[in-house]
Amino acid sequence: MSASTRKTALTAEDIRSMKGQSPIVSLTAYTTPMAQLMDDHCDFVLVGDSVGMVLHGLPSTLGVTMDMMVMHGAAVARGLQRAMMVIDMPFGSYEQGPEQAFANAARLMAETGAAAVKLEGGVEMADTIRFLVKRGIPVMAHIGLTPQSINTLGGYKVQGRDEAAKPLISDARAVTDAGAFAVVLEKVPANLADQVTEIIDIPTIGIGASVGCDGQVLVVDDMLGFFGAFKPKFVKRYAELGPAAEEAIAEYAAEVRARAFPSEEHIFADHAPKKD
Repeated sequence: MSASTRKTALTAEDIRSMKGQSPIVSLTAYTTPMAQLMDDHCDFVLVGDSVGMVLHGLPSTLGVTMDMMVMHGAAVARGLQRAMMVIDMPFGSYEQGPEQAFANAARLMAETGAAAVKLEGGVEMADTIRFLVKRGIPVMAHIGLTPQSINTLGGYKVQGRDEAAKPLISDARAVTDAGAFAVVLEKVPANLADQVTEIIDIPTIGIGASVGCDGQVLVVDDMLGFFGAFKPKFVKRYAELGPAAEEAIAEYAAEVRARAFPSEEHIFADHAPKKD
């Protein structure tokens, strides 16, 4: 089955219907093997533009391209059967206007098999979200800390504190009214995240928000301990696979240099063994 014809068991409407029900589980994925590991456990898998930082060594998400998202999206689709796949629209692919957003969203869905796209922004993106939804493209919104706007936000700071709470609530209402089926709340004070969750009738997906959100998402490389450049406060390390992998690599290197690997069990004889 090609990525473009892939079917998922869960849809945008399924995710929307989980509002106020059992918490929605999500992680990011960028490769087929990782997607396969998540499929039985996640309700939706996000092909995040965080791929630029965790796999490509970029300093931010701003250098991620459409071609990169298509490549990683198609890989993730090959690893999923049950979970819904949502894919990020990269920086510069939708901000110019609804028509640009539609063309790029349509490409992402057609070439990867994604069931929905995610884009950043609140009130200012409501018209674009509405345009996409009316044309058959399910949209997950993303407000609060929006990494693609990091240069205007002044860093990876908590969003929505004090007087900034009102604009964030306005953002949440705007994307809901525009037809988004869910909204990511990133790095938002817990009480505000709970308030937004109560106010709007679509699921809130927290990342550095509140346990009271309708669901949670994390960058998989963060929670598994693969990405060590920095560790956000909101990340819990469920494993330390990065150090474990480095230890294994160091052991391999030492055995190669000591000519301990390959050993007899890992090499082949001149002649095939005789059969009985």
